[in-house]
Amino acid sequence: MKNYNNESNPEFLNNYLVHLKVIRMLSERTIQEYYFDIRLFLKYIHKNNIDSENDVDDINIRNMTTDELKKISVKDIYNFIFYVSDERNNEKRSRSRKISSLRSFFKYITKVEHITEYDPTRDIDMPSPKMALPKFLSLNESMRLLEAADNGDSRRDYCIITLLLNCGMRLSELIGINVQDIDFFENRIRILGKGNKERIIYLNKACIDALESYLEIRNQNPKAVNEPALFISNRNNRISKRRVQQIVENTIKNAELDGKGFTTHKLRHTAATLMYQYGGADILTLKELLGHSSISTTEIYTHLDSKQVRSAIENNPLANVNLKDKKK
Repeated sequence: MKNYNNESNPEFLNNYLVHLKVIRMLSERTIQEYYFDIRLFLKYIHKNNIDSENDVDDINIRNMTTDELKKISVKDIYNFIFYVSDERNNEKRSRSRKISSLRSFFKYITKVEHITEYDPTRDIDMPSPKMALPKFLSLNESMRLLEAADNGDSRRDYCIITLLLNCGMRLSELIGINVQDIDFFENRIRILGKGNKERIIYLNKACIDALESYLEIRNQNPKAVNEPALFISNRNNRISKRRVQQIVENTIKNAELDGKGFTTHKLRHTAATLMYQYGGADILTLKELLGHSSISTTEIYTHLDSKQVRSAIENNPLANVNLKDKKK
């Protein structure tokens, strides 16, 4: 991190790194930690601003403007902390370090560069799981999304939306499901999550009905016999992440819910929120169900009874919704 004129950075970030070295005389290692934290934050903000489908790590921030800095709010900070906790499995120590990095950065752009007068980190507390409130669909909006999926011709697409809204699985977990991972006798699916960690997700009636209806059609396709994937594309191979995102985007548009910032990942937040608000699931239950890592390295791990996890799924208010007719 000795080159403080990185061409991939916006000018204000390079100036900040020089400030850390020359004025604050921090060590190279500390500067590098600040740099990684701030760069990730700027990529996250810029991705949302330009509404990119790329992963955060692939976002180019070279042309990011100071006007974008001026628009950053406290809510943006909290949403970023939620993102690194939920998507990157950052534990308390890592999240706390990122807060410190952001405080240093915003102090610099307000007090030294005078880019903006507002410091959104001024009243930020140390992060906790309840601080950030991610976007999610209400129960009524969820019903509208299911109805829009039902109005389509694809049992596959309806099944995808149903599983996302009821089970809270990640996109990568959804497309990674194989037919043999489904246990209809126990009404559950084996999921391979982050870090190749397996977990069991129990299926409520809505999920079972949607799966049976979809598999009825899938099993009639002779070209799909040797394909292990549950969800297949028109080419009869495993469906891609981008195709699932398009299915969700089109369904959201058909439900007249577009323009509200709802994405595939927001359906995961929706499932968790509905189970928490209506299903009686506590935080620890949701933590196991969603496959989250520990909140802190000092937290005592709690092994939850599988009946409690099953109950959270079955008490999802969408559990008994079955809009898709089983077409012969």
